[in-house]
Amino acid sequence: MTSTPRHDPKRDDLHWRTEHESITESDHFLRDVVANAELPPLLAALAAATRNPALLREDLRPELTPVDTVGHPHGGMSPETQERAREVAFEALRRLRDEAITSVDTLPSDEVEHLLGYLTRGTTKWYDSLKHELDLAPDKNGAPDWSFADVAGERPFEVLIVGSGVAGVAAAHRYRQAGVPFTQIESADRMAGTWAKNRYPGVRLDTPTFAYSYSFAQRADWPHQFAQGAEIEEYLVDVAQRAGILDDIEFGTRLLSARWDEEDGVWVTVTRTADGERTRRFNAVVSGVGQLDLPNIPDVPGAETFRGVTMHSQEWDPSYDWSGKRVAVVGTGASAYQIVPAMHRDVASLTVFQRSAPWMLPAPAYHDSMSEAFAWLVRKVPHFGQWFRLWTMVLGTPGRFHTVRAEEGWEGAPLSVSPTNQKVREELIGRLREQFEGREDLFKIAVPHYPPGAKRMLRDNGVWAEALRAEHTAVSTSPIAALTETGILTEDGTHHEVDLIVWATGFKPSDYLDGVEVVGRDGITVHEYWKGDARAHNGVTVPGFPNFFMLYGPNVGGVVAGSLHFMIERAVEYSLKAVREVLTREVKAIDVTPEALDEFLAWVDAENRQMAWGQPYVRTWYQNKDGRVSQVWPFTNAEYWEITERIDPDEHEFLD
Repeated sequence: MTSTPRHDPKRDDLHWRTEHESITESDHFLRDVVANAELPPLLAALAAATRNPALLREDLRPELTPVDTVGHPHGGMSPETQERAREVAFEALRRLRDEAITSVDTLPSDEVEHLLGYLTRGTTKWYDSLKHELDLAPDKNGAPDWSFADVAGERPFEVLIVGSGVAGVAAAHRYRQAGVPFTQIESADRMAGTWAKNRYPGVRLDTPTFAYSYSFAQRADWPHQFAQGAEIEEYLVDVAQRAGILDDIEFGTRLLSARWDEEDGVWVTVTRTADGERTRRFNAVVSGVGQLDLPNIPDVPGAETFRGVTMHSQEWDPSYDWSGKRVAVVGTGASAYQIVPAMHRDVASLTVFQRSAPWMLPAPAYHDSMSEAFAWLVRKVPHFGQWFRLWTMVLGTPGRFHTVRAEEGWEGAPLSVSPTNQKVREELIGRLREQFEGREDLFKIAVPHYPPGAKRMLRDNGVWAEALRAEHTAVSTSPIAALTETGILTEDGTHHEVDLIVWATGFKPSDYLDGVEVVGRDGITVHEYWKGDARAHNGVTVPGFPNFFMLYGPNVGGVVAGSLHFMIERAVEYSLKAVREVLTREVKAIDVTPEALDEFLAWVDAENRQMAWGQPYVRTWYQNKDGRVSQVWPFTNAEYWEITERIDPDEHEFLD
């Protein structure tokens, strides 16, 4: 299709609100709201709305105290600072009420710098990446600043976007803004990717909701602090509708292969629908097929003999009534952590099969709704929701990197990697000891035998321990030997009679582009090039595969810091910059050089080797079959913003 931009470049936010509700409440009410608000984003919102940056006094700056386990309210403000900040916020709210201030416009650059300086304690190297997220910045830098019609002229050029999940939606929106013609395909019969597929009991985010949204679609009225799965699916569909891309997605269309035609400089693709296969030619391919999409179901002897029901967490059958059944959940990772507490009260028995225990970070509000005070601020204070979202980005920029950096020669290895990591370990063990008090059998197997942060850490509000302590719940740590007609046989000789087996065993994240034949220059497939070690420059491009762009590809996953959406959006924007280079240079294609990839990998690998997940004694899905960490981005958003800000000609070959 040929896309015409439908956006106001001054308002790169599909959820932009021009007017907010007037404040009419009493002083007493305003003080109550301030007493229950997160102060740094509230002060920033009030300073912006009143156009009074002087509100953000030096003595009111948040400390940004590093977070080991539990986040510090108000960014680590002392009680005395909080008291002063509340008085300033109260007076500013009164001004909004008394002067009937209900809107805020784009701010001058110097005010933006002042606001960012307040929130970040003057960490200027973060400013550009944060402006990518800041609606009120005059130089918000995500949307394309060029038009296909102006750059390409009459040249025919069409892009294939694969997928309509988080990455596919971002790509379609940005390419549409630039007016680049594209076709978008989706193998499923509906959009939203993993959030359409994962419908198991208890499914929800394990990152705070406001950190899980687009810079160009900053919804502020989220109902839960950690959104339920259905809420994320609804959000993605809503974004697609607002962006005008939903009606053009070709559903039920799977990409089978893409082969580079060197002479014509195009990708020859084969797709399959219910009506058969179709061959089409595209100048570029943008792959948003997802990272965690291929279920990892163990190959267990006797699986074909089991007469009960089996289902992977991503392939949940909502028509099956599991209440009153004998249920086995295999795995103790992120999906199991949600499934087990959601099911345990309504089943006859529940057996959890554990290979290794998970580390869990305290998150008391994991199942909580947004507070009434928060909802009021979103309605009444101009742009408060967007400032709160930016605040989560600020806090997430350094994240918990300091807790997972390994200290050479640390005597606590292999159970911890540094003094700070050991401190985190002891704090989390203390929490487990409290939760499993009186159940030494469960406490003993609940403590992981690897460093905190070496694997994905879960969110803990006590429901996991509650479910495991239930009278009808059992935990088996003996490996599964086989399935039988009626259950699961473990290596210790125990036979577990079950009606339902839930494979909460995760995915095959290292198998990027698995199931798609991608043939590049010289007839080499991408999997032949990788040889089991997926590699991409900036996580986006692979040498020998011109005009082929991966979104959220190898080595760009954030695990203790950062933002999924930020990384995806930057990859999309980087791919658009590459397309612009092709068009302005009037060449067929752009191809990254092997030397550029090698340099990128050397930089990333060296940093990953300094982290808990990169230690030689650690085994985690972040690593591929060769032991290289191929999943994780070991730097901050700021570094990724920097490396994706421009296409370096010296790192690329331009194909005539």
